[in-house]
Amino acid sequence: MSKIGIGMVGLGWMGETLLQRFHAHENAEIISVHQRSEQNAKRILAALSLPESLYTSDYQEMLNNPAIDAIVIASTNAHHGPQAISAMKAGKHVFCEKPCAIDYKDFLEQVRLDKLNKQQISFVDYLMNFDSLEDHIKKMTRAGSFGKITQIQVNYRHPVNIGGSKAWKLNKAIMGDAIGMGIVHSLSVMVGIMSEQNAKPVRLYASAAHASISPFESEPVWNIQIEFSDGAQGCCLGNIDHANGYDAYHHIHGTEGGLIFDSYLERPQKIRIWKKGVHNNAWYYPLDRQRCKNEGVEALLWPETTTTPDSGNVVEHQTGACVDHFLNCIKTGTPSYLSFEKSSCVSELAWAAQWSAQHKQSIALPLDPSTLLGKSHD
Repeated sequence: MSKIGIGMVGLGWMGETLLQRFHAHENAEIISVHQRSEQNAKRILAALSLPESLYTSDYQEMLNNPAIDAIVIASTNAHHGPQAISAMKAGKHVFCEKPCAIDYKDFLEQVRLDKLNKQQISFVDYLMNFDSLEDHIKKMTRAGSFGKITQIQVNYRHPVNIGGSKAWKLNKAIMGDAIGMGIVHSLSVMVGIMSEQNAKPVRLYASAAHASISPFESEPVWNIQIEFSDGAQGCCLGNIDHANGYDAYHHIHGTEGGLIFDSYLERPQKIRIWKKGVHNNAWYYPLDRQRCKNEGVEALLWPETTTTPDSGNVVEHQTGACVDHFLNCIKTGTPSYLSFEKSSCVSELAWAAQWSAQHKQSIALPLDPSTLLGKSHD
């Protein structure tokens, strides 16, 4: 296959980063960009030595371009659903920033089209899954290092940037809800870890609180409790209104081991692990080279290249790995594990949480669409 033709939609903070990643990739070629501000688009194109002529003000023109194989959607949240659906109907592969949609009907249509057109690749950018910490945890779970996980907590607390042109995040009609805005990253990670022990979400209860700092129209503070099919219990503390930095705290507790990741600590102390029968059942610190050496457990060290999700700066996250994964799926014809269909249970958690918080009831999963259709899911 020749280079994959890319149509880029939205050149905000995330969009510009993704444009750089796709432009630098050996298997991709930027064919067209579309966004609200022509001036800003041409400035960014020039900075990458790309011709200004790649800009188009007409999204339909982009969809009609036969040189474009894939559409990358990084526009404001309210556009994700309609733009992704149009791209799929036009026969394009779709890379979609989270949330995949802020309208439940759009979400259902994305999943329907994904099931209908197996040759088209779709991908929802839950980029936290590509961090090497998450890869380590999944491998440990798969190997039974924790025994059976009975409790798991993954937080997402980070005050999102609402300055200047990003003030649209305050508007519910554009942003949608706080879970889709960022908290969904932690839910996707939790689902991915638990899937390694063949457990799926079966019930959810959520509560939400109004903003205390910034004037968000949607509730920015969430507590989400999840019951899994094997009886394990999950918890997510989410907050996009206020936090002292970036809290992606993980706590995994199993019958034979556990892991804690605390993003607020210095790197050597960020991760600690215990495993039955290893190191006298004591906690060890796989990123602390000197401590592991002193305690005679150097074999338990993780590579120095290990990354951890410590920052709200997307440039510091695994955007390159996400782009590489998406393009590789297209090249090989292999559906992504984060396609609209395969990641639908993650989106369902967000929809279920909104319903649960509104009605102050727990809700069974997978969702029965009739529960939400025709009702407000504020």
